[in-house]
Amino acid sequence: MKLLIVESPGKVKKIQGFLGPEFRVMASVGHVRDLPEKEMGLAPPDFQLHYVPTTRGKKVLADLAKVVKIAEKVYLATDPDREGEAIAWHLAQALALQDPQRVTFTEITEKAVKAALENPRPLDINLVRAQEARRGLDRLVGYTVSPELTRLLGSPLSAGRVQSPALNLVAEREQGVRDFKSSTHLGVELTFEAVDGVTDGWKAQWDSRPWLPEGLEYFQDQDMAGKIATLKNLTVTSYQENESRVAPPAPFTTSTLQQAASNRLKFSPKTTMELAQSLYESGSITYMRTDSPNLSEEAIAAIRSLAVEKGWPLPSQPRTWKSKEGAQEAHEAIRPTHFEVEEAGRNEAEKKLYALIRLQALACQLAEAVYAVATATLEGEIDQKTVTFTAQGRKLIQPGWRIVLGSTEEDEETQISNPLPKLREGAQAVPVNGQVLVKKTKAPARWNEAGLIRELEKRGLGRPSTYAAILDNITSRGYVKVEQSRLVPTPLGEKIIKLLAGRFSFLDYEFTRQMEARLDEIAAGHGDYLAVLRETYDTLGREMEEFRRIHSHPCPKCGKPLRRFIRKDSGKSLKGYDFWSCSGYPECKASYPNQDDRPYFGPPIKAAA
Repeated sequence: MKLLIVESPGKVKKIQGFLGPEFRVMASVGHVRDLPEKEMGLAPPDFQLHYVPTTRGKKVLADLAKVVKIAEKVYLATDPDREGEAIAWHLAQALALQDPQRVTFTEITEKAVKAALENPRPLDINLVRAQEARRGLDRLVGYTVSPELTRLLGSPLSAGRVQSPALNLVAEREQGVRDFKSSTHLGVELTFEAVDGVTDGWKAQWDSRPWLPEGLEYFQDQDMAGKIATLKNLTVTSYQENESRVAPPAPFTTSTLQQAASNRLKFSPKTTMELAQSLYESGSITYMRTDSPNLSEEAIAAIRSLAVEKGWPLPSQPRTWKSKEGAQEAHEAIRPTHFEVEEAGRNEAEKKLYALIRLQALACQLAEAVYAVATATLEGEIDQKTVTFTAQGRKLIQPGWRIVLGSTEEDEETQISNPLPKLREGAQAVPVNGQVLVKKTKAPARWNEAGLIRELEKRGLGRPSTYAAILDNITSRGYVKVEQSRLVPTPLGEKIIKLLAGRFSFLDYEFTRQMEARLDEIAAGHGDYLAVLRETYDTLGREMEEFRRIHSHPCPKCGKPLRRFIRKDSGKSLKGYDFWSCSGYPECKASYPNQDDRPYFGPPIKAAA
């Protein structure tokens, strides 16, 4: 009998059915070992991580050990990413496996699982080391900085190597919204007679740039705008017709799936990943943690075959996409395991996500959408000065990939706007209506979840597999709230950023991006685990020493640091409090009220009469 160990119990029954009685399939149920909960778990000079079995892991390891004793061979089939490689390594260490066979597959199909078993490999220690480096860095930051936040703000709080920069992005955007001062400016739109079934008429927009007074960015002369809106005779100075071709979007990566599910289905990133995990474990889609926007040759062939059957338009060559910098392309983009299956999922939410994934993957290999685009320039005259208007219209003439995918919220190309009649250069055009447009500059929009994920990826902060957890952390811990689908920092979140900003390197976006690149180097076998951990430890130590100096509140009685304690009044049996107490308690029982986030050492404050 051979033993195959996977991560999730949800995979066991399906894979066991593929392999039959020759194999025993069991699950590790995620990590079986982890760093200790109440201590950092690493220390200089070697910064080796000290692991203990998890509460659940103890029983799992005991059950696995019994089967390992009688198994002729053990295959480790944990997920095909750094985390999965680390779990496989932990299993090998904890179970004292002499010759573990590492196998990976990105779809749970009989063909993929059996092919993986025919091509086992050794554990990739570089991937394990990269995962350990990430874990160690996160511990160094979290376990060094979080206690100080808790001491200063009075309730259990956390800082994180990527969590805090994500919170900072939200706080910076909020500050931009507060600082923004709206400016009113004017435009003019002319409407011309309805032609060729364009029932509302076609429209042209005034180019106000030549009319701007020197030094001004926006036109604000109401009287002149009103005059321009009354123009009745314009000459067509140019008219052009051409085609615009729009390629289909790439199939989903982890981050683009989270963004699309947020925009189109209103799913949170956490919900999206839970649903995708379930679809993967049921064999409906390929592995959902990937940076690669490209599909396998086999998948492309399946799409093209289905397209021929359905009569969908195809380009002459398969499509590929350029990956973003730093992408970890261990496996292909997210797609259905069987393209002909139109519906999959145990509930409505899973079905919606499956349909989203399937249609995006199918569309990615189809022909471009083609638009007929007409552009016209028209000129008139006011006070012996030329007034220029431009009009552009677009009409879809070949839907291409839109046969499958249709329109999406993220795709500005979907709108068929302002189709123009054929115009002749030199011809006169008489508007039927002119309108002064009163416009206001808009404040920067607060991030929604999709936008924040896109910004994190753009800046190279964290990895797509961590984005859902990052957003869940900053919202569930009360540092950010969601208002009308937008992310808004809470007063507590802003206090945290105010304390950390300018004091710690990990809050700097470029520093954090470079650290991700160094982790990638370790994964590739080129980086130095010890150097990364040592440098971070030394830098953090210097920064924390300065932070404590600035924010130290020594006890006036014994000199030991004061610590803040806070609890909100529940309005019921629990009464609120907010005070500072000596860390030397019970030897020193000094305590002081809080005032503006600092201990108050003055005379007692009299209550208002």
